[in-house]
Amino acid sequence: MKVSLEWLRELVDIDQSAVELAETLTRGGIEVEDVEDLNKGFEKVVIGEILSLTKHPDADRLLVCAVNVGHEEVTIVTGAQNLLTGDRIPVALIGANLPNGLSIKKSKLRGVVSLGMLCSREELLLDDTVGLDRSLDGILILPSTAPIGESFGHYLGLDNSVLDLELYPNRPDCLAMVNVAREVASLTQKKPHLPKWADQSQVLSLPVATDLRIIIEDQDLCWRYAGLMVEDVHIEPSPEWMQRRLKAAGVRPINNIVDITNYVMMEMGQPLHAFDREKIKGDVHVRAARSEEKIITLDNVERTLNPHTLIIADDTQPLAVAGVMGGLDSEVTETTKSLMIESAHFSSVSVRRTSRRLGLRSEASNRFEKGIDVSGIVAALGRVCDLLLDLGAGRPVAFVDEVKQIPPRRQVTLSTEHTSTVLGIELAVSEIHQVLEDLNFEYQENDGLFQVEIPAYRSDIEIEEDLMEEVARLIGYDRIPTTLPQGDQTQGRRTPEQEFRRRMRKVLAQSGLDEVLTYTFTRAEADAQWGSAKHSIPLLNPLREELGVMRTSLIPGLLDVAARNVARRNTDVSIFEIGNTYWGDEQPLKKLPKEELRVAAVAVGKSDRHWFNQSSSYDFYYLKGIMEAVAHEFGLKLEYRLAENQSLLHPGRSADIYLQNECIGFLGEIHPSLEKEWGLERAVLFELEMEPLFKKIRQTVRAHSIPRFPAIQRDLAVVVGVETSAEAVMSKIRKLGGNLLQHVEIFDVYTGKPIAEGHKSLAFTLRYQSLERTLTDEEVSLLNSRILEGIQQDFGAERRK
Repeated sequence: MKVSLEWLRELVDIDQSAVELAETLTRGGIEVEDVEDLNKGFEKVVIGEILSLTKHPDADRLLVCAVNVGHEEVTIVTGAQNLLTGDRIPVALIGANLPNGLSIKKSKLRGVVSLGMLCSREELLLDDTVGLDRSLDGILILPSTAPIGESFGHYLGLDNSVLDLELYPNRPDCLAMVNVAREVASLTQKKPHLPKWADQSQVLSLPVATDLRIIIEDQDLCWRYAGLMVEDVHIEPSPEWMQRRLKAAGVRPINNIVDITNYVMMEMGQPLHAFDREKIKGDVHVRAARSEEKIITLDNVERTLNPHTLIIADDTQPLAVAGVMGGLDSEVTETTKSLMIESAHFSSVSVRRTSRRLGLRSEASNRFEKGIDVSGIVAALGRVCDLLLDLGAGRPVAFVDEVKQIPPRRQVTLSTEHTSTVLGIELAVSEIHQVLEDLNFEYQENDGLFQVEIPAYRSDIEIEEDLMEEVARLIGYDRIPTTLPQGDQTQGRRTPEQEFRRRMRKVLAQSGLDEVLTYTFTRAEADAQWGSAKHSIPLLNPLREELGVMRTSLIPGLLDVAARNVARRNTDVSIFEIGNTYWGDEQPLKKLPKEELRVAAVAVGKSDRHWFNQSSSYDFYYLKGIMEAVAHEFGLKLEYRLAENQSLLHPGRSADIYLQNECIGFLGEIHPSLEKEWGLERAVLFELEMEPLFKKIRQTVRAHSIPRFPAIQRDLAVVVGVETSAEAVMSKIRKLGGNLLQHVEIFDVYTGKPIAEGHKSLAFTLRYQSLERTLTDEEVSLLNSRILEGIQQDFGAERRK
């Protein structure tokens, strides 16, 4: 936001220089990025009058001019051919440093001393709106009314400075001159003198238009739309003072009507747009564009719209892209005789997306994107009425105001005691009174407790801490004491959770997996597949469509990474990630979602060849081996059971992972039906919850002596029904074997002849051993028999012969 100091002085009494004011604003939280002196380069440039023109005695193309510069007459040699006696021109005196970088010194041209230089537009970096037509390709010729001897910068209104404010999204109110004046008045304890329309309680005394209706079809994208009807329009250049202020604000003057709308936008913060009333056919509709609907915008470019674009239209065609740019078919021209001037509130999100999609950025769209005050829409039209009448540009005759919603005024409670505690300084109630008076906020106070009504233009103040910030700004941040942090110093160390995560990462990396980091956002469809659609959290403004929800599973992100690698001919992909998943209990969220830390891995393809090891394909047992390495590292005993989610994992190459009868994840090969969807063939993966692992890790190291006594091994083969799981049989064997059964392992599963149909053979190796004595064959045989009887009773098993 470029703030003209000359314009600002009209709105508030300022007794500081531009640099001093910039320091005051910056200390008050409104950062001033730069201070530009518009008069720079014009310090020794004055208006002169040519008294005589004589030919140079030694040069055919040079003229010797006698020039009256007010306090004296100087001789200047020039080569310009567009000069006449009596012309008033800008004269650069000796010592001037012109805007184009040229320094003026006393010189002698062919024996004639020249005491300055007559200036052209190019040397002064001025556009063709300054000076008479004879100025083209020569010296700048000024009107005959230009005062002789006056500073040229002052004559152009450049005796001014511009403060470039670096505004952050929380202060959109300072995109209006009246609110910058309020801010300056608060920080300097001055009283602002603003236009009467800065008080939004003013009423626009015009009849309601009967020949035009405003129809808002989407009230979520447009809260309010008002239109001012103007007759007897007279198009001409705006006055010099208005053009000067617009130029200082970085806005190019066009004509009186467009300049008035831009002037009010810069002054009041409300973007406006003027339509030629005679070109509006029927009613005005605020609606979404139809698919493939087209409009030619003011930059003479035909643009194709989509249903996500909010537009202003009449009964037959689009008139403007709402909040971004008007249409060429309804623009104001020199033949325009009547107007409809728009003042509206459009959704900031809608305008931002449309502006980016079309590649159009403007002062108006910038204000709509940051949010405008819906309460000030009619007040801005009132200010337009005053300027139209003052400049004789038109006659306001009626207006229409369609309102869908206006947010209620905010009430915030401020405690003197709490403010003192938070800011760390002792504040008196009178100081809070003074701050609220300086801010011009209405309030009621009772025993140090302030009930403050927040003005509609201060959208950044919503809670008590926001008001505390206002107190700190106005009393001065320098009053807050500077203190060093205090506390007992301790040796830095990782928490147990951090150490656990570090060990997990190390085990997986040593097992040959590469760590990756993926987005915490993913596609809704993929997250519903692998996580929980019920608990996923949709984003209101996602980075892109495929990152629309917060993840409840790490698997989709890893599959995306694997698919990109495979598509680029990488046949060795083995990756893992440790990260949070996010689970919401309601929609929309009323509290922060639950965060669950998980670890997941995906492997596809086969390992590279090595001189020591042969290349091997990644399969179920590759990741199961890594699972066992994790279990060994943390002293855990994992169990593997048939996977329940058969739609995602291969029915015969998958398992759910249990820890002390609690399911903590899954392991397996991706289901063949999903291979085409992800572009992966025989990918294997796992995902585990980290919290159960952390809670049940063995914190102490248990050492066992090497047994002194020999072990006895027995094999046991039984025939059971095909529906009986080997894990269930092994669990029964462990239970029946007691302390002497040190290890049990399945080594064969067989179906087919001579095994009866509907049955299968399971063969186990059992190892018996005691730490105290040598076992006898009779003891082992008795245990084997008891185990066989137990599984026969529970599973209907028969010993295989």
